[in-house]
Amino acid sequence: MNRENRARIAQHTLEILEQGCYHNSHGQMVDLAEAQDAARMHTQHYRSAELAQLHHRQLGVGTEPTVIGVHNESTLAAARRLLHAGHHRVLCLNFASARNPGGGFLGGAEAQEENLAKSSGLYPCLLAQKAFYEANRQQRFCAYLDDMIYSPDVPVFRDDSYACLEQYYLVSMVTAPAVNRGAVLQHEPRRVAELEDIMRLRIRKLFALALHHQHDTLVLGAWGCGVFGNAPADMARWFAEALLGQGDYAGRFKHIEFAVLDRRNNGTYTAFAQQFGGQHHMDE
Repeated sequence: MNRENRARIAQHTLEILEQGCYHNSHGQMVDLAEAQDAARMHTQHYRSAELAQLHHRQLGVGTEPTVIGVHNESTLAAARRLLHAGHHRVLCLNFASARNPGGGFLGGAEAQEENLAKSSGLYPCLLAQKAFYEANRQQRFCAYLDDMIYSPDVPVFRDDSYACLEQYYLVSMVTAPAVNRGAVLQHEPRRVAELEDIMRLRIRKLFALALHHQHDTLVLGAWGCGVFGNAPADMARWFAEALLGQGDYAGRFKHIEFAVLDRRNNGTYTAFAQQFGGQHHMDE
């Protein structure tokens, strides 16, 4: 699918959200206005200091046997699979642009955030959070802020081929940028050494926010490993440090799913599969 077709799908998504309904393949009208309004109204912007407080409050000994899975699939395919398997408190990580709601989805860009925005009601939830984007636009250092946007029960109404579903489903999403390693290397190379500690803490703040909202199942992935230039092996290791062994968030979740869509087989999926051993059960 080319950029022009993806841009048309994005415009159709905006029309669906404005109208509050869509027609499925059986010609039935599916009303999602109430669900969309609720997601938008209850979306919250958490600032870095708030997340730091949540992280300190959430620190404790975990006792939950955690299943960790690694699959070569999209974020929403993983979320839908987990929901069908009976996981009701699923939270998806949106690998966000720090400066533009939905990234470049209106122009037909194709990355994880753009796919979420084309397939769900996420975009209006983000569009209302102007302070998040304005604060990040003011940052010269492209590590960006630790701020995050939490959007509960966002309606998802497209599948991976962007066909409209017979019935939408609801899944919560957290929007947060990874550090932009490529931009830092280009513009502030002396600060590259700071990025690892920034990401380690940002990951922990993400987990604290998930627990604060009582999510026991997370869909994560190769956060910032595309145009932002972070190495997949590094990102997988930073997640593992928080989740395994004596990590701050070991034993705190029922299920962690790494959805790592790697159509070109460029090693991104392999890095996470090697770190976490594919789908397995962690009880440490």
